Amino acid sequence: MQLFGSSGTRGVVGEDFTPELVRQVAAAATAVWDADRVAVARDTRRSGAAFTDVAAGTLAAAGADVDRLGVLPTPGVAYYCATEGVPAVHVTASHNPPQYNGVKLLGDDGTELSVDAYERVERRVFDADASLAPWDDVGRTRRIDGVADDYRADLRSGVDRDAVAAADLTVAVDPGHGAGCGVSPAFFRELGCSVHTVNADPDGRFPGRDPEPVAANLTALQRLVRTTDADVGVAHDGDADRAIFVDERGTVIDGDTSFAALAAAELDRDDVVVTAVNVSQRLVDAVAAAGAELDLTPIGSTYIVTRIRDRREAGDRVPIAGEGNGGVFFPEHRLTRDGPYAAAKFLELLAAADGPASEAVAPYTDYYFVRENVAYADETERDRLLDAAEAYARAADADLDTTDGYRLDYGDAWLLVRPSGTEPKIRIYAEARDAERARHLAGDLREHLDERRERSG
Repeated sequence: MQLFGSSGTRGVVGEDFTPELVRQVAAAATAVWDADRVAVARDTRRSGAAFTDVAAGTLAAAGADVDRLGVLPTPGVAYYCATEGVPAVHVTASHNPPQYNGVKLLGDDGTELSVDAYERVERRVFDADASLAPWDDVGRTRRIDGVADDYRADLRSGVDRDAVAAADLTVAVDPGHGAGCGVSPAFFRELGCSVHTVNADPDGRFPGRDPEPVAANLTALQRLVRTTDADVGVAHDGDADRAIFVDERGTVIDGDTSFAALAAAELDRDDVVVTAVNVSQRLVDAVAAAGAELDLTPIGSTYIVTRIRDRREAGDRVPIAGEGNGGVFFPEHRLTRDGPYAAAKFLELLAAADGPASEAVAPYTDYYFVRENVAYADETERDRLLDAAEAYARAADADLDTTDGYRLDYGDAWLLVRPSGTEPKIRIYAEARDAERARHLAGDLREHLDERRERSG
């Protein structure tokens, strides 16, 4: 797909993300859905209100009644879609920096659109194949209040509140000024936890930290955990479909590590875990220990959702799925990445463990993961870098997988290079049990790409 990447479409506001693009996407989506009613929501970004106005106006002009939900996490929008039976346009750029915005499309079953559905919307955008309603069929718009409260009640229904409350946990929460501000702190208190917060005021400038919950952005949360003697810290991205954790010592728990720990707690023999091609060996080992099956997809929630549907239709049980970036699905609760729900399942894990968070994840920490980004200026440079990556991969003495980019399995380590689905960057991932080995693999490929760029320049 050209317009929609690994999870909707995103871009820098005023450059490649514009009101006209939002209008085109909303009009095309309305035509594909053929729905009488559509929901619209957003995250906290400063540009969000203006773009939701465009989306809502376009949907109404196309003949759909519009439910305006305001600021809401993506999983909260998914909850509304599933319970009301309506699709939604969610204006969010998720973990991207403040200058970005984007659109995710959710179906009336509460899941992000499949690859096929996104492709149908994209074709209509490019073909300008969408029509407006006559004056007497224009839709009506209404504001819907209280969705966040209803969503929290739904979250509670899928969590063992008694076990979490009995554990008497202290939780430090960093919603990152995003859509999780109005959900997670209150939700964890409703589970019986003592809660402390940082960056918990909704602010689309993201003054406290960038929206992506990576270790470099979580120093305030680490400090809060240590100063409050919290049992665990929880961080979200801008639309709260991710959860990253900090242990009781103030150390960030890698997303691959928490994913493996959560999977180990959920899996039975012959279950299936769906994840992306950049899967960590930590998860591979946890799945093997449970006697379960691993099913790999291209990177991105859209591809994972599509594969989960396929496996469940085939009769397989998929209790957990996702990626090591903190975006975890619990499909038996709802088929969407849900940061608050994943955090609650981690609290369940801590309640059941005979020890602190650091010990609960200890079996999955003896791995070293490196990620590097190579930015490119335009499509020509992107293609040159990918050509160089392909040549490097095909010349390597390793098993090659081309599901999404080029993944090299060396036996004791793996390396992956692929274009980002949301930013103008080439991603390089490497993992090994030895830190120097992982750094060397990523660095060698990075050096190869940089040399190719210098020669081309």
